[in-house]
Amino acid sequence: MILVLNHEELLEEVLAGFLEIGIGGATILDSMGMGRVLAFDIPIFAGLRGALAGGRPHNKTILSVLPDRETYEKAVELIEDVCGSLQDPGNGIVFALPLLDARGVLNRKLD
Repeated sequence: MILVLNHEELLEEVLAGFLEIGIGGATILDSMGMGRVLAFDIPIFAGLRGALAGGRPHNKTILSVLPDRETYEKAVELIEDVCGSLQDPGNGIVFALPLLDARGVLNRKLD
């Protein structure tokens, strides 16, 4: 599962919720969106700065290997309870990718 958490201040609450539903491990990366990089780091796109006024400069990207779809569905429900609907712009992004192999992260086989 990959979660881009736009509201960094909600990180602790999301992680506590993960523990409650059985997600005991994740990697957390500091990250920022493409628009922010274009507007502030590439001079030709400096005109985007006005469009980003009030936007969040940084976010957290959380990576976690989950054992099954049921755990993923619980995680998404938790994320939306904490962050608000992911259908609303600016609350975050979550998605899952199929995993062929995971070593060193789970104590059981993936479903």
